[in-house]
Amino acid sequence: MNATRRLLGSIGLAAAWVGATALAAEATPTAADPALEQRVNRLAAELRCLVCQNQSLADSHAPLAVDLKNRVREQLRAGRADHEVIDYMTARYGDFVLYRPPVKATTALLWAGPALLMAGAVGGLAWALRRQRRQTSAPAFSVLEAQRAAVLLAEDPLQPPPSTLADR
Repeated sequence: MNATRRLLGSIGLAAAWVGATALAAEATPTAADPALEQRVNRLAAELRCLVCQNQSLADSHAPLAVDLKNRVREQLRAGRADHEVIDYMTARYGDFVLYRPPVKATTALLWAGPALLMAGAVGGLAWALRRQRRQTSAPAFSVLEAQRAAVLLAEDPLQPPPSTLADR
């Protein structure tokens, strides 16, 4: 029984190894020109994936990102300069495609937004703390309540109040 298990295990391991080697292939370079591929990757790092939105084209594996990266490669292969490829992508998809959009009137809120949110948060916190300080700083005790509190604090908690001694 043990020998049969070993034999079946060995056959299974050999079949897995043969299957893995049959599917293995040498990695093919995406571009015959390494300098071109380096330019493609540099430009793809500057362009935003329109599907993922928080990744560059170089980092994304979405089908649209792969297509846009191929389009960048084709344009560079056709002899266009880097800035021409960026201008083409911006004309086609708007400033949103740029990972670092330019500062201009249409992107002013994008650049000023974080500072405005931070200023609003700090202002709101200061207002809330000032309001809380006003509410807790002046207790509304009358003179009579203050005198009664002083008497209660002066009494010994272990002795019964004088009114209970007189009742006995």
